[in-house]
Amino acid sequence: MGRPGEGMKEDRKARINRLKWHCRRALLELDLVFDRFWEHYEENLDVQGEAALEKLLEQEDHDLWALVSGREVTADPQLANMIERLREVSPAANFE
Repeated sequence: MGRPGEGMKEDRKARINRLKWHCRRALLELDLVFDRFWEHYEENLDVQGEAALEKLLEQEDHDLWALVSGREVTADPQLANMIERLREVSPAANFE
């Protein structure tokens, strides 16, 4: 038997690793944005953040880049919040 809470840590680690894998994109710009995101937010990404990121990662690369770069906007507040966090850590994504 492991220590209390150990299973939850493993579950979280597995979820984070899966999300990181899905963050690997064909567009270099997105890879750079996600690398910076993980540097800043990996330790304190909550369940809602994980869900928002997962939903965002369902987008095709060019659609995702359009959102992250600000060329397109989303009406979904959950996605908008995550996009803001991505833009916050990556000056390259701010074209305004």
